[in-house]
Amino acid sequence: MKKEMVRVLAVASLMASMSLMAVGCAKQAGTGSEGMAGGAESLSATGPGDKAGNFLEGRTSGPMVPVYFDFDKSDIRADQQDRMKKNADFLKGGKVAIRIEGNCDDRGTNEYNMALGERRAVSAKKALAKQGVAESRMETISFGEEKPLATGNDEAAWAQNRRADFVIK
Repeated sequence: MKKEMVRVLAVASLMASMSLMAVGCAKQAGTGSEGMAGGAESLSATGPGDKAGNFLEGRTSGPMVPVYFDFDKSDIRADQQDRMKKNADFLKGGKVAIRIEGNCDDRGTNEYNMALGERRAVSAKKALAKQGVAESRMETISFGEEKPLATGNDEAAWAQNRRADFVIK
């Protein structure tokens, strides 16, 4: 009986230690303005490549690039026009279909951010259509604040999450 009690206490102690380690590690991984890979990420950073060897930025399929938005806005900023042109030129040169994903930072209600993400995706779709991309090759979706690239509660993180991604279907 005494041996069994010691064994139960040992197992309980080990499990408690493992739980504390897991909580400590999880808490460290999400602090600051880190990107999902654990390091700070600028708006011009590129991520890993896709199956075709194209580099990805955020969740956007290369060679396209995401478009970033100002806080609480869905219009394409002047400094993002070259990015839209690059995406349009790529799309006009082929026949791929894309999904435009509207994203927001985590400020605001879920409902508001879903609507804002949709406005951002639709704005990007209209801008591409204006440059000659067939609307039938584009669909939109809003992820609101649900799929952030950067964690943190500062402008650097929020700015990375206010974007439209362009994903080849």
